[in-house]
Amino acid sequence: MGLHSAQKKHFPLRGIDGVVQLFEYELSKPEPDLALLSLVLGFVEHFLAVNRVIPINVPGVRFEPLEPDCPSSCFPTVELGMISALYERFTAQIRGAVDLSQYRRTAAGSSRELVKKVSDVIWNSLSRSYFKDRAHIQSLFSLITGTKLDSSGVAFAVVAACQVLGLKDVHLALSEDHAWVIFGKNGEETAEVTWHGKGNEDRRGQTVTAGVNEKSWLYLKGSYMKCDRNMEVAFMVCAINPSLDLHTDSSELLRLQQKLLWLLYDRGDLDRYPMAMGTLADLEDQDPIPGKENPLNIHLKVHHSPKHYNNEHIYPYMYLAGFHYRHRNVREALKAWAEAAQVMQDYNYFREDEEIYKEFFDIANDVIPNLLKETAAASESAGEGAEGGEGQETALQDSECFAHLLRFYDGICKWEEGSPTPVLHVGWATYLVQSLSRFEAQVRQKVSIITKELESQDEDDQSSDNPGEGRRRIPRRETKLDEPGASPPPAPPTSPPAPPSQTQQTPPTSSPGPVVIFQSEKMKGMKELLCAAKVNSSAIKLQLTAQSQVQMKRQKSTPPGDYSMSFLKRQRKSL
Repeated sequence: MGLHSAQKKHFPLRGIDGVVQLFEYELSKPEPDLALLSLVLGFVEHFLAVNRVIPINVPGVRFEPLEPDCPSSCFPTVELGMISALYERFTAQIRGAVDLSQYRRTAAGSSRELVKKVSDVIWNSLSRSYFKDRAHIQSLFSLITGTKLDSSGVAFAVVAACQVLGLKDVHLALSEDHAWVIFGKNGEETAEVTWHGKGNEDRRGQTVTAGVNEKSWLYLKGSYMKCDRNMEVAFMVCAINPSLDLHTDSSELLRLQQKLLWLLYDRGDLDRYPMAMGTLADLEDQDPIPGKENPLNIHLKVHHSPKHYNNEHIYPYMYLAGFHYRHRNVREALKAWAEAAQVMQDYNYFREDEEIYKEFFDIANDVIPNLLKETAAASESAGEGAEGGEGQETALQDSECFAHLLRFYDGICKWEEGSPTPVLHVGWATYLVQSLSRFEAQVRQKVSIITKELESQDEDDQSSDNPGEGRRRIPRRETKLDEPGASPPPAPPTSPPAPPSQTQQTPPTSSPGPVVIFQSEKMKGMKELLCAAKVNSSAIKLQLTAQSQVQMKRQKSTPPGDYSMSFLKRQRKSL
């Protein structure tokens, strides 16, 4: 069975608007045709980013200028004949390889054996050897014409194949760096259908229960996205990769992605898709469409409705921080990074979580140090006595900025605790010292640091007798540094800890500045060091790396990777 007449009448698709109109039609149906839409997007991406031969004609492919006065900006016309042939090839391959009569199906939905069989068909159709992290291999166009798919592309292809077979209960499940499928009644069953990361271990058919229970970021403790068909359409739109190379993007693909995301956003199809909203806000920030919503408002909408995922997603904060970083809103950028780390603290770090490790590594050891260096330079150039506002000139004199920096590192240190893989090493410590040193002592000393201790903890606690713990001993129930002229310490809060995004509460009436409540043992142990008149580099490095060095002797460390890629580029090769 091929395309329906109602689908065919949209062809040929001319320009961006022609593609958008097809998507609008498909999204109006109860079951948008995933295979058709993926083939169209893959075709367009191929001729705009992979085999960009504009304006030279390719046999069977026509290019038309997007604007009459700009002949260099062209768009491939999507002809019915080519798309229809690819569509029939995909559907015939799936239906020919899967005999539904051989698999039991209940009222609850599809069986694990059937889902595994479909994943076998996709898996076995791939080339045996190819670089699986390359760009532009996420669509069914890449599968049919080149027998290549990236990791998330395989999961999407399995869902599209199940739709071809009429298995309406099989849907895509997405974390922030991995994809699998859900099926059965209310999507309660899970099945791995692809690999993850550099290792291509075959876990197909297994549930994701173990990953959820071990509290790895890869599975978001179960707070992952359970997609419906329209969210699966949004996934393929987010997966558009406009990169021509590491430095150049296709403006045509960026505009197509932006318009399709607006279509989905206006329909409400992105309400439960935080990363798609972040992508749209970034696109709008770079090249705004007149009359559309402010990009900051889109970012904030994600934060105002965290109910869907229990505030356990990291990237909404990363996208928001990136927005503020680009606009040099130093305090707000530091705040968003701190909130990301506060969410991260409740996870355990595993080697498969290396993508989020790279993000935090970049932020701690490149982005923040350079931002503070730039801020210091701007402050110096402004000269003493110059009038300042909320911008760069005052950030290093702002104790709230310093408090956000402490919260950021506290979250990372807490993330490491109890994890099978160490996070911090001496490289982190070097840049921590550099960042701390940007703030003068009088700014740092305005921050009240609370180390939350159990009231029942008595003075002869075993840890205080352990000489190996000497560097990390902390005065129990102490809330404010003992310094000359310090005001009486505020009483420790008796209520449960606030959610990560609410840690910056109004200080107690004995405190003149922001309050930071440390959760991690490493930061508790550094309490005096952080607000001392002179930053003690050696002591801080010893404290930050003490536990990590012990762990790294017992087990292998995470292999070094390329931490230089920008946030946006990294998103394009993940989800």
